[in-house]
Amino acid sequence: MKYLLMIYTNEAAEATMTEADAQAEMAAYGAYAGAMAEAGVMVGGERLRPTGDATSVRIRGGKTELLNGPYADTREQLGGYFMIDVPDLDAALHWAARCPSAPHGTIEVRPVWEM
Repeated sequence: MKYLLMIYTNEAAEATMTEADAQAEMAAYGAYAGAMAEAGVMVGGERLRPTGDATSVRIRGGKTELLNGPYADTREQLGGYFMIDVPDLDAALHWAARCPSAPHGTIEVRPVWEM
């Protein structure tokens, strides 16, 4: 079954990371993605640009509205994702717990509704 691991972190806190800490986190993500690839569970994944680069679209009263940035103002922002294919939720939760951002962010695990 496919699951989307959505990685939520605090962009403001990430912006204050030292260069060494940022490099260490990127290395941890490289190892994490490598472990998922080696296990044969990774379908894909990408890092997202900051929320300041986002545009939200909605229709209200039949008119299209474009909003700069994310729709919701939250403490944590969606910063990236991994799509994995594993046997069950327990396996997905195992991989989510290994995510380098889990200790300081939130990893939302959501099953994909395949059509």
